[in-house]
Amino acid sequence: MKKSTTKVTIIIICLVAAMVGYYAYLSNRSYTQRSDSSMTFVQSTLARDLENDYPATVKEVMKYYNDVMRCFYGETCTDEELEELGYKVRALYDDELLEANEPEAYMERLKSDISAFKEAKRSITSYSVAASTSVDYYTADDFYFARILCGYNMVEGGVSTQINTIYLLRRDENRRWRIYGWESADAYEAAQESQESRN
Repeated sequence: MKKSTTKVTIIIICLVAAMVGYYAYLSNRSYTQRSDSSMTFVQSTLARDLENDYPATVKEVMKYYNDVMRCFYGETCTDEELEELGYKVRALYDDELLEANEPEAYMERLKSDISAFKEAKRSITSYSVAASTSVDYYTADDFYFARILCGYNMVEGGVSTQINTIYLLRRDENRRWRIYGWESADAYEAAQESQESRN
């Protein structure tokens, strides 16, 4: 009789321990999910580790870049977040573009641009990145380049405007795509037409 009572007691203790362990697991998972969902868009954009999780494709680079642009021009950031985001953008830049944009001068210009943007009551409400199949790849001077179109929906004084920009990216020695430069889609098309008329 004592042996069966001991067995039953041990089984009950094991079941209680399993239930407590499972409850703790679910509570922790629920807390983690709540923490993730309570992060602001700015915080989730800053959370990406570009050293170990660099965007793999041209489109992914531009999606992340435009997430940062949305933080700059469509979200509210602290000064510290603004600086961190600025360094995130610089991590996407090609070496030549970095050389043309010294960190301190870049940060000053960035803060001034954002301030002017907000004083004019402008905001970027959404963006779109062309499909991966629309990326224009080519080689020049032994480098791999890619062109991609991004569209921005900007609101100013209650009026919505679509702005299109062509970005040029160059692949580095680690096969990572870096932003090399950009220009408005209208200027790019005008330059293309001018070149075709000369040929």
